[in-house]
Amino acid sequence: MTALTVENLTKTYPSFTLDNVSFTLSRGRIMGLIGKNGAGKSTTLKSILNLVSPDGGRIELLGMPFPEREEECKQKTGVVLGGIDFFQHKRLETITAVTRRFYRDWDQSACDWYMKEFDLDPRKRVKELSAGMRVKYLIALALSHGAELFLFDEPTSGLDPVSRDELLELFRALVRDGSRSILFSTHITSDLEKCADDITYIKDGKILASAEKTAFMQSFQHLRAPEDTAPLTLEDVMVRTERRMFHV
Repeated sequence: MTALTVENLTKTYPSFTLDNVSFTLSRGRIMGLIGKNGAGKSTTLKSILNLVSPDGGRIELLGMPFPEREEECKQKTGVVLGGIDFFQHKRLETITAVTRRFYRDWDQSACDWYMKEFDLDPRKRVKELSAGMRVKYLIALALSHGAELFLFDEPTSGLDPVSRDELLELFRALVRDGSRSILFSTHITSDLEKCADDITYIKDGKILASAEKTAFMQSFQHLRAPEDTAPLTLEDVMVRTERRMFHV
């Protein structure tokens, strides 16, 4: 079953175009969206959510057409986007009380459980949380309204290695029973080596490849030099692809 379908998504700016972006995320899987800064990762995520109005294409979330059923789709979607944050001096319990009013399936007992599980003190203010704890708080809110699809924009950026590994472990736990799916963009390709099932690679607004991780890596084996002895990594794929296209 499909969690997210994106077909021919387009968005044109004066200096950048998202050009017929297409990929599919199945339920119970984690997809990494990779590409250098400015490749179109954030624009893709924001276009999927209608935070910027796409010029064309078809989007389906959890079997529902978007934006025709936007409100219903967003009831089941958890989002963590870069540059969006809460008021620094607000307590978590205050933010939670406001957030719960927007979701008809809000489960306060579940919220309390996740807050405890993630070691989050509801009396703390946002400014007192580390970057990793802020992401965990947003995940706790999403789980409290029954989100089945999570969209993350650089969720591990700026975290120390221990905090990053904890989040990646949490991501794997979220999809383990097959009811939830995750799409997250990142430039830290080593994170995807640890947790992603599928990889989608975007460059200059176009999808270069989108496939199951092993098949994705196999499709780029031509980039290996004859003298290479170590396995090709996602970082190798990005660096060598960018270098090759630059020389063309």
